[in-house]
Amino acid sequence: MAEELHVVRHPTGFYSAGATTVFASRYDQRFSYCLYVPSAHDPDGAPLPLAVLQHGTGRRGPQYRDNFAEWAEKHGCLVLAPLFPAGIGGDPYDLHSFKFLKYGDIRFDQALLAMVEEVGERFNVRTERFLLHGFSGGGQFVHRFAYLHPDRLTGLSIGAPGRITYIDHSSPWWIGLKGFEEEFGSAPRFEELRDVPVQMVVGSADVETWEINNQGDSNWMDGADAHGVTRVERLRALRDNFQAHGIDVRFDVVPDVGHDPMSVLEPVKDFFASILTPRESS
Repeated sequence: MAEELHVVRHPTGFYSAGATTVFASRYDQRFSYCLYVPSAHDPDGAPLPLAVLQHGTGRRGPQYRDNFAEWAEKHGCLVLAPLFPAGIGGDPYDLHSFKFLKYGDIRFDQALLAMVEEVGERFNVRTERFLLHGFSGGGQFVHRFAYLHPDRLTGLSIGAPGRITYIDHSSPWWIGLKGFEEEFGSAPRFEELRDVPVQMVVGSADVETWEINNQGDSNWMDGADAHGVTRVERLRALRDNFQAHGIDVRFDVVPDVGHDPMSVLEPVKDFFASILTPRESS
């Protein structure tokens, strides 16, 4: 009989490698995150790059992380998936507050940056800049985050946001940037996005409007439909808006895909890989 092989596993370290358990953030324990730590991680080796995958309204962070596991192994990239639960701040019905970065005394952008720093203290990973993707409500979060923190981004992927903040100083926050400095204490830094690779991605069949043309709800403002009715139309308008301000955009439309976050991730992986491993021009 062949001798059985026994793999020695550490009872704590096991849950901090590969697809990790969910950790509460030290910054604010209402928020948490999970990781994928690839086998290339070496505490004494070269620090790994970091990709952050921001969930949308459905809070599917672990699914994003699991979808990226094979990619993370191939590219030696640590993956962070934050969780901002619904119902934060006393309103049990609130689904949307994280998308707008600030809610009462909560700054979701700062909460994310704190998670990045915590991960950097625990793992050998580069945290000064990172890749960032979000879809739907996550797509709303990430492009607004980029107006505040372009200096922290290696690459930005904006997936199918239903509500857009345009580079427009005549329209009020959050459909535009009027009042941005009063809201956040600093001016928008969209000019610096000219130095950040930017992708926008959406499914060609992402045309349902029941969720994004909901006049009167807490996540609606008059003018939210000024640049289109569907997510495809609004994202094309945001692309044109970025390009008019000197920000280059890779625009990916995934054929025959509706509003499904997991079905648009292949071009996101390709975009991130092109940043981590630049390809020679032909």
